[in-house]
Amino acid sequence: MDTIEDEKDPFDAIVDAPFDSALSERYLVYALSTITARSLPDLRDGLKPVHRRILWGMRGLKLDPSSAFKKSSRVVGDVMGKYHPHGNLALYDAMVRLAQPFSLRYPLVEGQGNFGNIDGDNAAAERYTEARLTRTAMLLMEGLDEGTVDFVPTYNNEEEEPTVFPGLFPNLLANGASGIAVGMATSIPSHNVAEIIDAAELVLFNKDVTHAELMQVFHGPDFATGGLVVDSADAISHAYATGRGSFRVRGRFYAAEAADEADRMAGIERHKGGGWQLVISEIPYQVPKGKLIEQIAQAIADKKLPILEDVRDESDEQIRLVLVPRSRNIDPELLKESVYKLTDLETRFSLNLNVLDATRTPMVMGLKEVLLHWLTSQIEVLQRRSQHRLDKIANRLELVAGYIIAYLNLDRVIAIIRAEDEPKPVLMAEFELTDRQAEAILNMRLRSLRKLEEMQLRKEQDELLAEQEELNKLLESPARQRTRLKRDLAAIRKEYAEDTALGKRRTTIAEAAPTVEFSMDAMIEKEPVTVILSRKGWIRAAKGHVDLGTDGCGDFKYKEGDEAAFAVHCQTTDKLLLACDDGRFFTIGADKLPGARGFGEPVRNTLDIDASAQVIAMIVHEAGRQLLLAADNGKGFAAVTDELLAETRKGRQVVNVKDGVKLVVARAIAPAHDHVAVVGDNRKLVVFALDEMPVMARGQGVTLQRYRDGGLSDVTTFTLADGLSWQMGGDSGRTRTETEIGMWKVARGAAGRMPPTGFPKDNRF
Repeated sequence: MDTIEDEKDPFDAIVDAPFDSALSERYLVYALSTITARSLPDLRDGLKPVHRRILWGMRGLKLDPSSAFKKSSRVVGDVMGKYHPHGNLALYDAMVRLAQPFSLRYPLVEGQGNFGNIDGDNAAAERYTEARLTRTAMLLMEGLDEGTVDFVPTYNNEEEEPTVFPGLFPNLLANGASGIAVGMATSIPSHNVAEIIDAAELVLFNKDVTHAELMQVFHGPDFATGGLVVDSADAISHAYATGRGSFRVRGRFYAAEAADEADRMAGIERHKGGGWQLVISEIPYQVPKGKLIEQIAQAIADKKLPILEDVRDESDEQIRLVLVPRSRNIDPELLKESVYKLTDLETRFSLNLNVLDATRTPMVMGLKEVLLHWLTSQIEVLQRRSQHRLDKIANRLELVAGYIIAYLNLDRVIAIIRAEDEPKPVLMAEFELTDRQAEAILNMRLRSLRKLEEMQLRKEQDELLAEQEELNKLLESPARQRTRLKRDLAAIRKEYAEDTALGKRRTTIAEAAPTVEFSMDAMIEKEPVTVILSRKGWIRAAKGHVDLGTDGCGDFKYKEGDEAAFAVHCQTTDKLLLACDDGRFFTIGADKLPGARGFGEPVRNTLDIDASAQVIAMIVHEAGRQLLLAADNGKGFAAVTDELLAETRKGRQVVNVKDGVKLVVARAIAPAHDHVAVVGDNRKLVVFALDEMPVMARGQGVTLQRYRDGGLSDVTTFTLADGLSWQMGGDSGRTRTETEIGMWKVARGAAGRMPPTGFPKDNRF
C-alpha cells in the first residue's frame, strides 16, 4: 500500500495543557463575546449588534420612511448574508420586535402585515410581511455618511458596517433594553424622550447637578403599553441613583364611556338598577393580554376570586377587559386589589442599567452617569462631523480657487489646452496650480464657461470660507459645542414633545394609596351558619343559626356510635379555633366546611390533628378576645386569640404539656369578668383575681391551684359583684348563683376549700 512520507501525523498538533486552564481560557472568550457582541446594548445608541445590523441593512436597501415597503424576507436575507450570519428566525424575531408598538416605546421599524399582537400571538412568516424604517430610526442613523463613527469589516470582509450609530436620538433610555449575558444581565425600561432631553440639558451645562434635581424633570419609566408605576418617589429616585431597583407596574382602570368623571377615572361603568362593572384599558408592559385573561378566569374557577363573576374581552384596537362583580354591593377597590394580587395586572419590572461604554466595557451606571457618557459621545460625534465637514470644505475651496484662476485667465488656459500635448504640467507650472486643481480645470464642461459661473464661484467661495470660520470656532470652543448640542437636542425634543401623539407620556407615575389589606376573608360572602363537631371529629356547617336547645348541641343526626360534642353559631367569614388536649390549636374557615345534609367530613382530612389527641373546645375567633387555658396539672394562663391562629394545617403549639398532662379547659373570657374560679378533682374551690393570671402567647402557665392528689377539674371566669354561677343538674336548665363568695377568695395557687352547698357533683361549672 502506497504511503506519503511527508504527510503529517494529526496527533503531532495536540498540545498538552491542564484541563482547568484550557477550559477557563475558552470559557472566558465565550463569555466576553456574549457580553460585548450579543447581549448588552451600547450606551451610545442603545442597540445590540443584531439590531444595529438590521437597521444598517435596511438603510442599505434604501427603506427610508418615504420609500415603498419591501418584503421582510428580503431584509432578513440581506442582513443574514452580508452582516449577521445567524439563523433567519432569530433575525426575523429581532426585526419584528423593533416594529411592535406594544414592545418598543418608539418603534424603529414600520411593519405592514401581521407583526403579532398584544394577546401574545406571533407574527406571520417573513414572506408575508413587509417593512421599512421609521423616522426615529433615521434620526438614530443620522450622520453615518459624515465621518462621525468608525466602520469595521463584516464577518467575511466583503462589506463594512458601523461600530455604532451617531444619531442624536437617545435610544438607550427611550426604548430600553433587556438581555442575559454570561454572569451579568441588563434590564432597562423605556422612558419619555422629552424628559430624557430635559435631564440631559441639565447635565450638559452643569456637571455638578444633583440627582434630586435630575429627578424633578426625569420622572421614571414610560412604557409602550402605558399603565401605572405605583412606587414612591423615593424608591424610584434611589433606583436611578444606583442603577439597580425595580418598579411596581399596574394596569389602568379607565371607563371612557362612563358619564361621571370620578367613575371614568376609576374605570367604573354603572348600569340601571345599581349594577356596575370595571373596565381595564391598559395592561402592564410585556404581559400578554390572553395570558392575563386566562389568569383571571382561572382565579374565578379556583374560587380564589369569589367576588368576581366573569371577565370579558371586548378589545378592538384599544384594550377593553370587562370585570363583572358577583354582587353590586362589592367594594370596587377590593375587587381591584384582589385582581392585582392574584394576577399579572400588577407586575414588577426590574431596573439594571448594565451597559457597554465607549470602550466596550460593561458597567452598571446611575442615571447621571449614563447621561454624562451619552453627552460625551455626542460631543465627540459633533466634533468628528465638524472636522469631516472642514475637510470637505478645504477640498472644495482648493477646487474653487483653481476654477477662479481659470476664469481670470480663460483665454490663456484655452490656448494651452489647444496647443499642448500634455497641458496639465504646463497649467500647473504657469498658474501654480495643484494636481487636483489642474485635473478639475481640464475636466470642466464647455457649457460652464460663462461669465455668470465666475460670480457663482466667488459667492460659493465666500460662503465656504464663512462656514469654515464658524466650524473652526466651534471646534475650538467647548461652550459653543454645548450650545450647538443644546440646539440640536431642542429640535429633537420638539419632534417628540408632550403634545405630540408619539411623545405624549403614556405611563402615569403615581404612588399607590395604602393598600387595602388583601384578605381572602373579605371576599367570602357573609352568611350565618351553625358549625357542628361530633365526638369522633366529624365536622359540618348548617345554613342559618339553628336552635341548639338546652344542651347547646341542637338536634342533629350522627353516625352510629358517634354523638354531639360542640356546636357554635358564626358567619361564613369567621375562623374557628379547635383546641386539642395536647396543647395544639388549629384554625379552619367556616366557609370551607361541608354542608349539614350528611354527616360532614372528618376534620382530620383538613387538619393534621394527632390521632391520640382529642378536641376539647371549638371557639369562634374574635380579634382581641382572650381565652382561659388550663391543664389538668393545675397550671394555666390567658391567651389572645389573634396569637393562636395557625396558617398551616399542622396547627400551632400553644400550651406546653409534659407527658401525662392534658389541656382540659379552653374558655372565652368575657370583657366584664374580673375573677377566676378553679375547682379540682378533690372538690376544693379557689377564687382569685383575674389580673393574677399572666397573658402569654405560649408556655405552661402558672399554678392556679395546688393539689396533693388528683388534678384540675374545671376553671371559669366571672364578675365578683354578680357572684359565681353554675348549671344545676337534670333537664331543668336552671342556673344557681352564689353571691357570698368572699370566703373562697384567696391568692392564686392556694389549695382551696369545699365549694358552696349545691355545687354540681361532677365538679363542672
